[in-house]
Amino acid sequence: MVEIIAELCQNHNGDPHLLKKMLWSAAENGADYAKMQMIFSDDLTFREGFEYGLIEDNVIKTIKRPYSSEYERLKKLDLDISTYEMFIDECLSAGIKPMATIFTRDKIEMAKNIGFKEIKIASYDCASHKFISELKDNFDRLIISTGATFSNEIQKTADILKNNNFSFLHCVTLYPTPLDKLNLRKINLLKKYCNKTGFSDHTQLQKDNLTSCVIALWLGADIIERHFTVLEPEQTKDGVVSLNPEKLKSLVELSQMNKDDLFELVQKIDGYEKILGVENPSLTHEELLNRDYYRGRFASKLGGKIIYNWEDKELNA
Repeated sequence: MVEIIAELCQNHNGDPHLLKKMLWSAAENGADYAKMQMIFSDDLTFREGFEYGLIEDNVIKTIKRPYSSEYERLKKLDLDISTYEMFIDECLSAGIKPMATIFTRDKIEMAKNIGFKEIKIASYDCASHKFISELKDNFDRLIISTGATFSNEIQKTADILKNNNFSFLHCVTLYPTPLDKLNLRKINLLKKYCNKTGFSDHTQLQKDNLTSCVIALWLGADIIERHFTVLEPEQTKDGVVSLNPEKLKSLVELSQMNKDDLFELVQKIDGYEKILGVENPSLTHEELLNRDYYRGRFASKLGGKIIYNWEDKELNA
């Protein structure tokens, strides 16, 4: 049975009532999980290189993302602990499983105490092996996106988790992701690491509909993660890659189809072979730029020290 994760991400716009409305809608339209992001603006790190970016010979070497403007944007999205607790209670009432993404090591205990049992790990932390090691000891299940991560890093993460309940999701860290950049065959490569694999999809809904999900399901994806909103696309930053309730219901229906029926749909997709791509693609220049920025975007800040998720340091040292 395919599991559908409705990623509520930052589509709540900092409003707990909107968050509640979204999770209930996700449940009513058939999603198995409602997932939120435990992002805290104070965990954002200042890194001088991203204040102005760097372009050499008309090639972007470092993206520009000034700290102050990003901090102010995130500050408006901060939620308090009681909202996270409400989220779990409302999910249980709605009959949908709660899940969260944690972005810093010092929030592991908080998420555990709030009551989260299953955790999503963002692509940029797939190679944060210290973080991964601590997460596996505190939660029942980990689901890990593998975008912007090198093959040897994925292998090491699989080795760390070999005796744990975990799944890998194929992901391309381009927002939105063009269909011809998806390389969905990588789902097959990930199957050698774990029993359940899937696809975290950031394609553009209005342009590409559910094309990518149809192909991923035909390939045998066990999990599909899609951003979800009850707002119009222009009302939220992630609206362009987010499903609305009607499309979420359609995705659930697709996930219940057999492989032969899915293949009939796949054959009608123009250029589906290019969307399938290759099993082990190289990271593109744009993905590497995003990896450079997002890996380390958040960190634990303790006693005046900044500790990144991959650093082999104890938080209480």
